[in-house]
Amino acid sequence: MVRFSSSLEDKRPARKVNRGPEFDYEYFNASKAYSNPVNDRVIYQQDYDSTIEEPQKQNQLTFDLKDNIQLGVEYSPNSKPPVIGGNPIIRSNSIIYNDVVIGDNFRTGHNVVIRENTNIGDDVLIGTNTVIEGDVIIGNDVSIQSNVYIPTNSVIEDNVFIGPCACFTNDKYPVRINYELQGPRIRRGASIGGNTTFLSNVEVGEGSIVAAGAIVIHSVPPFYLAIGTPARIKPLPDHLKVPNKL
Repeated sequence: MVRFSSSLEDKRPARKVNRGPEFDYEYFNASKAYSNPVNDRVIYQQDYDSTIEEPQKQNQLTFDLKDNIQLGVEYSPNSKPPVIGGNPIIRSNSIIYNDVVIGDNFRTGHNVVIRENTNIGDDVLIGTNTVIEGDVIIGNDVSIQSNVYIPTNSVIEDNVFIGPCACFTNDKYPVRINYELQGPRIRRGASIGGNTTFLSNVEVGEGSIVAAGAIVIHSVPPFYLAIGTPARIKPLPDHLKVPNKL
């Protein structure tokens, strides 16, 4: 499960785990920062440090050969098999790399790809043909629909909805100059419409909505609406300032 704490005081001593050549992730139990009104889980803070709590080990998952599911692609000699919590539903032709941690009640459509060093919380849906490129953090109660592209170095917080064919990017100057890859940060409770496109290093604020077809070139403040091409930013109507019903 993906967990976040608001300050160093919330942490216990960390145990570092080697997750590959680029990133080290820290595993430890986090104290509750405040209560989620929906399900009383530890949730994201405005300024947080990422922490990961592995699900309890389950019996080894088995799949029908005809489903062609690849669980544990070894991208590096020192990589470790993925850890997946209870009650998963993984559909045919999906691929999950090593060094992936996934919480309980995980569900996928068909042809899903999840690359290495990805950490996913509880009650997450990943739709058909969606690609998660690796070094990605996804929180709890997240619904990602079909044909979504999530690049390296992306963060998606709790209770987020992402509509079909949303495309996020992480390279400001593709194939022209060296640039630190910076994916999106989708804050808690945001809702992303279908066929949307996001430039690199864009933050979508807590509770905000991005309308279908928008091209988002600037960050969206909390509880605002982004609409149009390029997206215009407007205050969110009061009746839409409610949690996502996932």
